[in-house]
Amino acid sequence: MNNILKILYPPQISSSISVSKSQQLKNYLIINGGKSFTHLKPAFGRLFRLGLSHENYLLNTILGHCFDFRNAHYSKIIFNQIRLPNVILFNTMIRGLVSCDLFDESINYYYRMRFNGLLPNDFTCPFVLKACGRVCDYQSGIKIHDLIIKSGFDGDVYVNTSLVGMYARCGNVGDAYKVFDEMSEKCVVSWTAIMSGYINAGHFDGAVELFKVFLGRGLRPDSFALVRFLSACAELGELEVGEWLHSYIDMNGIRKNVVLNTQLIDMYAKCGSMEKACRVFDQMQEKDVVSWTAMIQGYVRNDLPKEALDVFFEMERKNVKPDSCALVGVLAACTRLGALNIGEHAIKSIETSKLADDPILGTALMDMYAKCGDIDRTWKVFRQTKERDVVLWNAAISGLCTNGYATIAFGVFAQMMKLGVLPNGQTIIGMISGCTHAGLINEGRKLFNNMERVFSLVPSIEHYGCMVDLLSRAGLLHEAHELIQRMPIEPNVIVWGALLGGCRLHRNTRLAEHVLEQLVQLEPWNPGNYVLLSNIYSANNKWQDAERLRSHMTYSRINKITGCSVIEVDGVVHEFVAGDYSHPLIDQIYAKIEELLNDSRAVGYIPSTEFALFDVEEEEKEHLLRYHSEKLAIAFGLISTAPQQVIRIVKNLRVCGDCHDVIKIISRITGREIVLRDTNRFHHFVDGSCSCNDYW
Repeated sequence: MNNILKILYPPQISSSISVSKSQQLKNYLIINGGKSFTHLKPAFGRLFRLGLSHENYLLNTILGHCFDFRNAHYSKIIFNQIRLPNVILFNTMIRGLVSCDLFDESINYYYRMRFNGLLPNDFTCPFVLKACGRVCDYQSGIKIHDLIIKSGFDGDVYVNTSLVGMYARCGNVGDAYKVFDEMSEKCVVSWTAIMSGYINAGHFDGAVELFKVFLGRGLRPDSFALVRFLSACAELGELEVGEWLHSYIDMNGIRKNVVLNTQLIDMYAKCGSMEKACRVFDQMQEKDVVSWTAMIQGYVRNDLPKEALDVFFEMERKNVKPDSCALVGVLAACTRLGALNIGEHAIKSIETSKLADDPILGTALMDMYAKCGDIDRTWKVFRQTKERDVVLWNAAISGLCTNGYATIAFGVFAQMMKLGVLPNGQTIIGMISGCTHAGLINEGRKLFNNMERVFSLVPSIEHYGCMVDLLSRAGLLHEAHELIQRMPIEPNVIVWGALLGGCRLHRNTRLAEHVLEQLVQLEPWNPGNYVLLSNIYSANNKWQDAERLRSHMTYSRINKITGCSVIEVDGVVHEFVAGDYSHPLIDQIYAKIEELLNDSRAVGYIPSTEFALFDVEEEEKEHLLRYHSEKLAIAFGLISTAPQQVIRIVKNLRVCGDCHDVIKIISRITGREIVLRDTNRFHHFVDGSCSCNDYW
């Protein structure tokens, strides 16, 4: 016996012979139980050897410590050897399994307790209700609610709060509010539960109204309640309410921890106020990776990709390792800018194995490669990713289609169907867009017509827009117009804009005038529509109408969008606008342009201004044709990169016809591959030809 005591207990405990076996083990657990899991196994073995298996307190202590070390498996082994477990032991198991996110097993132990003839108490219900909410087990939740009423626990504020949370998580906000409304006593957690329920169900307005009532009753929210309410403001875009809440936090001296500050950043970002988000971020004394991620994602969301990359570089300087969410934001910024090298630098911090297991990050990386025109690496990432959901398949299909590989995309689509991955609306959009760029009219019609019959998908406004674009580009303007008139939903700017593109391509000024009149009504603030309609009026000698539109633009202060082109060289993003003189190497750039144009004229290039009447993006009236932004970017790329390096350009508008013609010639006379992405598609210029086949 002494040898056993020496093994089991420290000398200061085992030396006291007067101490009972039960007390000895209890003392040992108090001193050593929380140190490590290795101390628990021998304690459990000795408990049975010393005949203490009936000591529920000791068993409960050991079970609790096992869950503290998140070893649910050993807890279940221990519990299954207990002959007559009581309610307390069941409660420990249910609560421990919930803490380990084993919600289904927690509910099973609740039913096992009931099968043993034991009634739950007020400590049982909150945890099993939480488990029901997490797995949306609505039927079990209702049964427990009935038992709560019969057992008289319906007056307990914590039990009722758990009921509110369960119903809300199961999507039944009506029942959640009914329980909440009938509560005679409500605490901050109760209010937070019902507001969270409204937010999770998308009823953000209801959450805002509840919060106003909450404050009106003189209650003081905790940080969790504030975080949930700020998330509602973010989803609603309620900047004024969010600003008022920020002021409330400051005026009431509420401590702003990292989580609360990060939610403030997210709220301001989603409400479009990055200046205030930046102010909160700069004032934070403590920042974690989630805070940095919120800033990166915020800048990307507000179409400020260069600022997002600046935050990422600062994050690196502070030795903060980005997580997958931060990298998704960084890759999105690189995608917008065509900054392939920066994206590849960012992704080096993630191991290949982790990248293969993360479909969201894999999709973002595929999207970046595809939109930077590197379809080989897009496909490589796709093959390496283990979990291929429909979003990943869509990224592969979209990447192939936008880069001009529509035929291969059909093969990928067939493989996707063969593997049992059902397409969604985005899949069909990608496929029809591929048909549009490749001129596959019949294939596109078939996909659209099969949406409801074969794929059980109802066409959305985006699908109609794709079909109108497909028909319009092919010159089937009458059929496209008829499709718009037959649409079961009101056409929007996407649909009319698609028809306008066909009118531009096929020089149909009469139909274009009708389309633009529709667009001006739908988008009275869009300068491009006014400019194009004014040009068409002028071309048809409708001078008074043209002057009326120009005067309206001047009076309403509607300014034309400035075209710009972006190129990344050695990890630095350079931006150019037409006639730009701000770049440090501008003299060399202009000299290179003159050289390129002279060489191009020698092989037959003639500058063309005929596109001015039809291109919204025409820059002729503001700058000389020779100094368009894409020409400047290409000239800079030629003087700044190695002879074999691909030049990648991103333009915020549609590439003009003259630039498209001259870039084909430049690719031949320089022997360089040039990839240009505009708002319509990708253009791969190689040896005097473009992947779009002049069909864009």
